[in-house]
Amino acid sequence: MDIRIGITQAPREIAIEVEDDAKAREALKKNVEAALKGEIITLWITDKKGRDTAIPTAKIAYVEIGSSDPDRKIGFGG
Repeated sequence: MDIRIGITQAPREIAIEVEDDAKAREALKKNVEAALKGEIITLWITDKKGRDTAIPTAKIAYVEIGSSDPDRKIGFGG
């Protein structure tokens, strides 16, 4: 699944691709909720390649969790 995280006072968002299964999605949602409530200081996310990304929770503007869509169209084609 694809995760996009907006960071305050940053022109670009963070995009991370993680394993897509129901258990991982629910765990990620719980971690994001804890981060937005201030229960944790740093949100850690591990991508498909095993790399860890740390995001300071005070800087999170938004989090978008979507599915990986291999048929996603890019460009002006129809």
